[in-house]
Amino acid sequence: MRTKSIMIQGIGSGVGKTTLTAALCRILYQDGKKVTPFKAQNITLNTYITQEGHEIGWVQAMQAEAAGTCPTNDMNPILIKPANSNLFQIIVHGKIVGNFTSQECIKYRKEIDINPVIHSYKYLNKKFSYIILEGAGSPAEINSEDVSNMRTAAFTGSPVILVGDIDRGGVFASFIGTLELLSEE
Repeated sequence: MRTKSIMIQGIGSGVGKTTLTAALCRILYQDGKKVTPFKAQNITLNTYITQEGHEIGWVQAMQAEAAGTCPTNDMNPILIKPANSNLFQIIVHGKIVGNFTSQECIKYRKEIDINPVIHSYKYLNKKFSYIILEGAGSPAEINSEDVSNMRTAAFTGSPVILVGDIDRGGVFASFIGTLELLSEE
């Protein structure tokens, strides 16, 4: 039986993707389902060290706890940590790849190989019945070539729920703008 998955994407950062992902993980866990969170790529300073000594985004560890499972590097295969205004540390499968200037990081993100994401997703797909995927930022950020949103939704075959925060203002225009900027595919 194929693992069931759903992806939570947002009209921007800070609109509730992380909380909704954790809530869905908790609901499924409380219903007795074997569930895991998954975020292909995360940019954050807030990290967590797994039992194996791998570094992932802290929120994926929190979501794993909500899902009643142990955090692993496969839940967040690509982690980018800002070191300062012009330097980023890139971590793949919990291990440091290197430090990059902002220009090098942009180039790296545009050329990033999706294979680590595919590998991690396939691994989790074998272990769990449900995978709740979380996107990053907005899928309509045309200045970003990251693997966090539609590329991951496409290869996983996951339906997408687009969320927004009504308290931020302009939410309806942001929904329409996001949908208008996405390709029909």
